Amino acid sequence: MKEVSPQEAYELMQSDPKIIYLDVRSIPEFEDGHPQGAINIPLIHFTQEHGKTPNMDFPAVVEANLPKDAKIIVGCKSGVRSANACEIMSQIGYQDVTNMRGGFSGAAEMFGPAPEPGWSMVNLPVATKAAEGADYESLAAKAKK
Repeated sequence: MKEVSPQEAYELMQSDPKIIYLDVRSIPEFEDGHPQGAINIPLIHFTQEHGKTPNMDFPAVVEANLPKDAKIIVGCKSGVRSANACEIMSQIGYQDVTNMRGGFSGAAEMFGPAPEPGWSMVNLPVATKAAEGADYESLAAKAKK
């Protein structure tokens, strides 16, 4: 699996505006802040009553919104969910998916500093409002058509 740091992801996105940044964090995490220009398709939903539950619609929503030949950088909070999402996407035919190490908040270790700082830690552009059509509700609606 290809991997990039947050800084490398930002530079790639600046040099090629066709690159899609897919944020696979939960809706509340995405709404708290995300890389500017990101779209949100959660791999896992967090709910008060059920805790963490897999988003069973993830593959269908991805396929309804992203071309299989698109260049896609996948990010999450620390790089774990995004690595899982890259695996799923590769299995359903996506050819150019790249995991962003460190995610949005940084890869954490039990003790000491994050071994890979996240997007927000290296002062890259952050948005708190999704671009039109980039929120999960809008993207999921396309899968139901």
